Amino acid sequence: MSSLISPAGVVGACIGALVGWINFRIVTGITVGKLRGLDRSANEAERAEFEGKIVLLRRIVFVATVPVIAGVGYFFGRTLGG
Repeated sequence: MSSLISPAGVVGACIGALVGWINFRIVTGITVGKLRGLDRSANEAERAEFEGKIVLLRRIVFVATVPVIAGVGYFFGRTLGG
């Protein structure tokens, strides 16, 4: 009977998490830069609301990419490494 967590899968998950983090940094860097260029906030309250939405966007992209790619890396590592 094989164990539930394979060492090769853990290595794959770590590599996947690194790839996911790099992807997160690239995607959010480009997207946030473009969004800030389109910002038409007229006052400080609108600016604060806009920045809050950017923080929310970054969190959503992080949760949607890093764990998913790490999971794919785990299964890929487990498949290759046994």
